[in-house]
Amino acid sequence: MQPLPRGRHGLSREFIAEHQRERLLAAIARSLDANGYECTTVAAIAAAAGVSKSDFYRHFESKDACFFAAYDEAVERLRAEMVNACEGRPGWAEGVCAGLAAALSGLAANPSQANLLLVEGLRAGPGVYGRFQAAVESFVPRLRDGAPQGAPAGGPSEATDEAVVGGIASLLARRVLAGETRHLDRFFPEVAEFALAPYLGVAEARRIISAR
Repeated sequence: MQPLPRGRHGLSREFIAEHQRERLLAAIARSLDANGYECTTVAAIAAAAGVSKSDFYRHFESKDACFFAAYDEAVERLRAEMVNACEGRPGWAEGVCAGLAAALSGLAANPSQANLLLVEGLRAGPGVYGRFQAAVESFVPRLRDGAPQGAPAGGPSEATDEAVVGGIASLLARRVLAGETRHLDRFFPEVAEFALAPYLGVAEARRIISAR
C-alpha cells in the first residue's frame, strides 16, 4: 500500500487515518517477516509505513496493539477466503478441500501474512500465543460443521476436530520456517489427507483428493 500524496489533496481526515492504519498493519507484517518480533520496533514499523512515530501512536498504543490488530485482520481475511471458497460445494469433503486450497494459495501469495499468522503468533510471547490459540480454535467449528458422523471407529471426537486444525497449523508453520511459503499450495494433498482421513478413512480421503 502506497503512502498518500504530499501537499493538498482534498482527502478527508477519516480517509487519511484509515489509510495510515492499513499501511501500519501491512508494515508490521513486513517488518516481522524480515526481522522477527523482538527486533521489530515501533520506529521500524512507522518508517516502513511511511508515517511518523507520533502518527503510529495515534492509532496504536504499542507494538503489541498493532500486532494484535494485524493478526486479527489477517485471521478474518483468511477465514473469509476459505468460507467463500466453500460456498456452493456439493458436500462436506469438497468444501473442506476447497477451503484448504484457497488458504494455501492465499498464504503462498502473501508470505509476510503467512509468517504473521503461522510463525510470529508462536514466537511473540504468552499474550500473543493466546491469540494464536484462539485463532486456531476459531476454525474448528468450520471443520466440524457437516462432518460425517458415521466415520471409522465410531466417528471422531471434538478433540479430534481440534487436533486436526492445530495439526494443519503446525504443519504449515514448519513449511513457512523452512522457507517454503511460496510453495505452500504444493502441499495440498498432504494437508487435505490430514484433514479428511480422521472422518472418512485414508482410502476415501485419497480418492477424493485425487479426483480434484
